[in-house]
Amino acid sequence: MNKLFLLFMKDGLQYHISGSRSSGVRSFFVNEESPADFISTKLSEILNAKNFSEISVVSALNHFTLMPAGYDQHETGYDLIAYNAPVDRDNEELMLSINKKFGVQFYYTFPKEFYTRIKSLNLPTTFNFSGEKFLNSIQNKNQKEIHINLYNNQCEFFALDGKQVILYNNLDVNSEVDFLYFIMFTLSKIGFGLNDTAFFVYGETTENETFISELKKFVNNLKMVG
Repeated sequence: MNKLFLLFMKDGLQYHISGSRSSGVRSFFVNEESPADFISTKLSEILNAKNFSEISVVSALNHFTLMPAGYDQHETGYDLIAYNAPVDRDNEELMLSINKKFGVQFYYTFPKEFYTRIKSLNLPTTFNFSGEKFLNSIQNKNQKEIHINLYNNQCEFFALDGKQVILYNNLDVNSEVDFLYFIMFTLSKIGFGLNDTAFFVYGETTENETFISELKKFVNNLKMVG
């Protein structure tokens, strides 16, 4: 049974099909010359291939909010997300991902056009938020930690203190300087000192070598995670 994996990022789409020799990980990103429907067209091409029987969808789009696990006023999901990002209720599907490991849950929105098209295939399909998937993969210790997951022009990161999630954010990365400033500002606000905080970096490390080298200038305890 071949499984299609889809990852939606800011202005980008990545996919691969398990069990298929011809399908490594492929990525598509919008540039200045791309048409407005570029991602939509690429999604259609992938779905029309039909050489899979199951689909896994992960959204790294930064329309989200983080709440304690057990929060059940789901009707407020759109309003909570709107504090962080503009919400278009007519064109965005409200989704929920729960992380039992750390006792938190994410409300996030996903483009309704993409959601409807994927569901119309009537295949076994799972949807998840990148923050929940990332958090579930973290093997933390009883210490202050910053976990950074890098994408193309985008990243997400968690601040953890033992088993407690102190902060999560998902943001566009337009320059190394801006992001480093944001990290340092965040540390000062949550009371994490550079000397007593462990940093872990995941994801697209090769494409973000400049950012990592700049981060190393400020951080002593940094580990790259494959």
